[in-house]
Amino acid sequence: MRGDRTGLAHTAAIVAATIATTLAPGAAPAFPAAPQQTAQTESASPAQAPAPTVRKPRELKLVSIHYFERRVERHTPRNNEDPVPDDQGLKGAELGIADSNATGRFVGLKFDLKTTVVEPDGDLEAAFAEVMAKDAPRFVVVNAPAEDLLALADAAAARDVVLFNVSAPDVRLRDADCRARVLHVIPSRDMLADALMQFLAFKRWTRILLVAGPGEGDRLYADAIRKSARKFGLRIVEEKPFDARGADIRDTATDELTLASRGAEHDVVAVADEADEFGDNLPYNTASPRPVVGTHGMVPAAWGKPVEAWAAVQLQGRFRKLAGRRMDPVDYSGWMAVHAVGEAAVQLKSADPAAISALLRSETFEVGGFKGRALSFRAWNGQLRQPVYLLWPGAVVATAPLEGFLHQRTEMDTLGLDQSESACKAMRG
Repeated sequence: MRGDRTGLAHTAAIVAATIATTLAPGAAPAFPAAPQQTAQTESASPAQAPAPTVRKPRELKLVSIHYFERRVERHTPRNNEDPVPDDQGLKGAELGIADSNATGRFVGLKFDLKTTVVEPDGDLEAAFAEVMAKDAPRFVVVNAPAEDLLALADAAAARDVVLFNVSAPDVRLRDADCRARVLHVIPSRDMLADALMQFLAFKRWTRILLVAGPGEGDRLYADAIRKSARKFGLRIVEEKPFDARGADIRDTATDELTLASRGAEHDVVAVADEADEFGDNLPYNTASPRPVVGTHGMVPAAWGKPVEAWAAVQLQGRFRKLAGRRMDPVDYSGWMAVHAVGEAAVQLKSADPAAISALLRSETFEVGGFKGRALSFRAWNGQLRQPVYLLWPGAVVATAPLEGFLHQRTEMDTLGLDQSESACKAMRG
């Protein structure tokens, strides 16, 4: 595969765009005009002077993208953490538009973004139908739960639309509930779990104590950990349910979490707490001095604050300048979705949505993502192949796939559902 195409090269393109703007027709020259050449020229009357050439601005072809979000109820953060921002995902998409325009102008392309946000009790399908009737976008970035994503994918108006899932990690969307024109940018839970289990196998921390909350997301995350542990030859030695709903665990963490993490001999404590009810308080409150991994502690994620390699620090800086905050995995996925459309259009030098859609879903398409690897969408279920980071708040501990985990196609297919494992039929043929 080609190397990462959006690192230093992408930044250089943005700088070049700035220079091009400076030297655009009508801009003041950066050097003095050449002296007049002959006396005949000096004495020529205005009527005899050649008319100046007026260069018409180049007409840019437009590629329209829509950002569509279902607003969900946010949990109240604990331990003085920042709340989930209301513009999570949207700011990433906006940065993607800016970056795509910086490079697209060189091949006669322009990108724009329109936004629709539906409140928790709003009519999602009616709002989507209105968007399609008014603007008919062919590329839609969707920040919504799994059921809403499926509702949009099944809508009659979405027949020719490519939907980019930037927030729903549900494995079933890449499995039996897949849809032909849905591409998944956010990693699935099984991709995250596989990244984590590769690290534990590499460290030979093979015995896992699993502590899981009562929520649906907690259950699905725990399922992914169980499946991945079997896949990589690790063992769940014991499972402990923990329900902190309705209680302030900060007052009783030492006693309750010490008790919850007491069990069979283990090397590591894996926590499944997507609702953030207790996971933040589990490190250093375990019964035995063991690492905490999963939704808290060392966390597998598509992106995070410590990511800096492969020119990622430049993407981080541009995002902070735009949004005034850190880029998180949903923001990165929003950026990546728009960037993929932009890259496909630039490669084709075309704004034809059918051609862009076909290239995005083809085996030949590759796109950089500041991760040191060329990324692509899996033809069998639409999932974006990408490295997954294992993050501690202050550092990148490791990046999966780890060395030694091999695959006949690409080692990135060791993360998540492989072709033989996926029950997705909609994308075949």
